Amino acid sequence: MSSRSEHRGIHVDQSALHCKKGCDFFGNPAWNGLCSKCWWEEKQHSRSRQIEEDRALAERLQKEEEAAYARANSETTPAKLGKIEKRTGQKSRTVPAVKNFFTSSLKTSLEKDATIPETHSTPTTSISRQPVVESDQATRQFIDFLKRTTLQRPGQEIFKQCHGFCQHVLYKKDLGAEELSESVQDFYQSLSDRLNTFYKWTPDRIEVVMDEVERYMMLHLYEQAFCPESADDEVKDLAIQKRIRALHWVSVQMLCVPLNEDIPAVADSLVKAITDIIEMDSKRVPKDKLSHVTRCSKHILAAIKRSKRGAASADDFLPALIYVVLKANPPRLQSNIQYITRFCNPSRLMSGEDGYYFTNLVHPSEISNIIAKVVWKSAKDAIRQCCAVAFVEKLDAQSLNLSPEDFELYMSGQASPSKVQDPGDSSSCVSSSSSRRGDPHKAERASGGSTAVTKTYKQLDLLTGLETRQERVLEGAHRLENDLIEWKDGVEQSVQEVLEGLHLEAPSTSASAIDSDNVDSEALPPPLQPQALGIRS
Repeated sequence: MSSRSEHRGIHVDQSALHCKKGCDFFGNPAWNGLCSKCWWEEKQHSRSRQIEEDRALAERLQKEEEAAYARANSETTPAKLGKIEKRTGQKSRTVPAVKNFFTSSLKTSLEKDATIPETHSTPTTSISRQPVVESDQATRQFIDFLKRTTLQRPGQEIFKQCHGFCQHVLYKKDLGAEELSESVQDFYQSLSDRLNTFYKWTPDRIEVVMDEVERYMMLHLYEQAFCPESADDEVKDLAIQKRIRALHWVSVQMLCVPLNEDIPAVADSLVKAITDIIEMDSKRVPKDKLSHVTRCSKHILAAIKRSKRGAASADDFLPALIYVVLKANPPRLQSNIQYITRFCNPSRLMSGEDGYYFTNLVHPSEISNIIAKVVWKSAKDAIRQCCAVAFVEKLDAQSLNLSPEDFELYMSGQASPSKVQDPGDSSSCVSSSSSRRGDPHKAERASGGSTAVTKTYKQLDLLTGLETRQERVLEGAHRLENDLIEWKDGVEQSVQEVLEGLHLEAPSTSASAIDSDNVDSEALPPPLQPQALGIRS
C-alpha cells in the first residue's frame, strides 16, 4: 500500500522543459527540443553547411566536366555549362533570403512586389479571403503605435519593411507552412537585430515593438498562415478531437488531480479555465492565443490552491491541465498550437510564464520512450515528464491502472468505470469493472468526477423515488374505487330487501269528474244561464 502511494502522482521534471543545449530558455518540440535562439543558430549553421556543400559539389562537377571535355579535345558548349550550373545551383537557390531583408537589393524587389495590386486587376484567392476591415484597422493602429513610441525614421523603416514583407508573402503562392514559418521567424530575428545594432534600443523597448510587429503581420497573414493547406493540421485536429471525445469518462480521481469540484469557487475557476482555452481559437494573433493559455493555467492554479488550501506545485498543475483539456475539448487544438509555434515572437516562447505554461501544454519530453520502458504504477507515473496533449494522445490502459478489456469498454462507451477511489485513498486510482454490482446509478455516480454529473445522478435518484410513490398512490386509488363500487352495490341490495319485506301495494287510480268526490253535488242548484234583459235608455 505504501509503495503504491509513493508512486502516486504526476511529477514534472523541470529540466525536461528546457532547451536541449542547456541554456536557461524553454525548448519546443517543433524546434527539436531547442529554444528559438538555439534553433535559429542551428538552422543558420545547417544552412551554411548546405551552401558550402553545394558550392563544393558544383566546383567538383564543373572540374570533372572540363576534364572530360579536355580529354576529348573539344570545347565546352555554353549550353552544357548552363545545364551544369542549373543542376548544381538548385539547392542553393532554395535558401531563404529573408536574413538579408534589409539589403538594398531585396528592398527593391519588395517594393516591386508591393506594386503588384496596382497592375493586376484580379487578386489572388488568399487576398480575396482577407478581412479587409480588420486589416485596415490593424494598419492604422500600427502606424499610430509607431508614431507614439518611435522616431520618424525608424518608425517609417519598420512599417515599410513589415508592409513589404506582408505583400511579398501574400503574392507568393508556393510557400509551404514550414517555409513561411522560417521566413517569418527570420524576419523577426533580422528586424530585432537591426533595432538592437543600428538604433541601440533596449531589449524591453524592442520586445514591445516586436509584439506590435507580430500583431500587424499576423492580422494580414492569418488566412494564409493559420491551418494552411500544405500542412496536415486539420487532420490532426480531427484526430485529437475524436480522441478527447472518447476519453470523456476520465475523471479527476483517475488522474489523481487535487481538485474538489464541490467547492463553488473551485468549480467556477474550472469553468473559467475551460472557457479560456476554448476561446483561444477565436483570436487571430499568436500573442493573444498564448495569453489565453496563460489565463487558463492561472485559473487552474487558483482552483488547486482553493482545493488544497495551500500553494499549488508543478506536480499538481500538469494533471489538472490535462483534465481541463479533456473536459474542454478545444476546437482546432493542434492548429492553434502549430500557429503559435510557427509565428509567435520567439522571445515569448523562450522564457517567462507564457513560455512555461505553453511548454506544459505541448512539450512531449520523450513520452514515447517513457511509454515503452516504464512499468506504470499509477496515473502520475503515466504522465511523468510529459505534456497535456502528448498524454492525451498516448493515454492507454496501463496509464490509468486499468485492464485492456476495461479500457476498451470505456473507450467504446459500452461501460463506465464502476468505482473511483477518493483522492486521499492511496490504494489505486481506479478499480476493476468486475465489482460492478448493485445500484447502477451509484456506480455511475462514483465515476462521474464532476459536480454536474453528481447532481444529475441525485436528480435521477429523486425521480426514481417519486415514481415509486406515484405507483403506491395509484394502487391506493384503485383500491378505494373498488371499495366504493362494492359499497354502492351493497346499499342497493339492502334497500331492495327491505322493500320486498314490507309487501306494499300502490293504490289504483281511475279517472273521475271534478266534483265526483262531492257527496252533496245532487243538492246543488242548477248552473246559471245567461238571460237577455231589455233595458231602455
